Amino acid sequence: MIGDHIETIGELELVLVGPNLQHGWVTHKSKGKEIKEITIQFHRDLFDEKFLHRNQMNFIRNMFEHSKRGILFSLQATEAIMTRLIKLPQKRGFDSVLELMSILHDLSTSRNMRILSDASFSNTESFSYNSRRVENVMKYLNTNFDKNVSLAEGARIATMTEVSLSRFFKLRTGKTFVDALCEIRLGHASRMLIETTQSVNEIAYKCGFNNMSNFNRIFKKKKACTPKEFRDAYNSSGVRTFI
Repeated sequence: MIGDHIETIGELELVLVGPNLQHGWVTHKSKGKEIKEITIQFHRDLFDEKFLHRNQMNFIRNMFEHSKRGILFSLQATEAIMTRLIKLPQKRGFDSVLELMSILHDLSTSRNMRILSDASFSNTESFSYNSRRVENVMKYLNTNFDKNVSLAEGARIATMTEVSLSRFFKLRTGKTFVDALCEIRLGHASRMLIETTQSVNEIAYKCGFNNMSNFNRIFKKKKACTPKEFRDAYNSSGVRTFI
């Protein structure tokens, strides 16, 4: 469980979890006699902000931004880096820092990494898209997700036509305007399912879903479970605190 993301773990997985993001691994249906885990923790202050904003650190900086929502790396990347991760604790002092930076750089340039938690659940609405227009539209979506939201209003905020905004928004975010709005609403709904005792119906309407069947369908498509199943899974997992 990473933020509001629930998934059955594979035989070999590597995840980068950013600060203040709920996370936990539960044995669930595992039949294996032995489970091995390697955990490497480091403080963000290890990398000064000015240092991170140098061109050479661009990939690592972007990876850190995405890690606020949790990142699952590809099996290929995990296998390529695994031996170095196992040997990292054997290094000391300056060599250990150099090796950690090298590992992070290789991971940041790897292919097919997957972001796990929804942005609104993970409080990452301030993520930079290198576009003031897109950031203003995202601010509009995050502020008004519980109301009727229109592409026309988004276009007005961005001072663009609706067609131009649709193309530009998809180019910068990788999502359509509607998909981004849906993700934001689901993130807020997921948090409310975990942190409140309100009914599923109440939560759906408070998050901008005016049709319960539509809410259940979209939620299950995104998270592979119904809202009730999601709440029950979290309640039984013991995952509560930010680590």
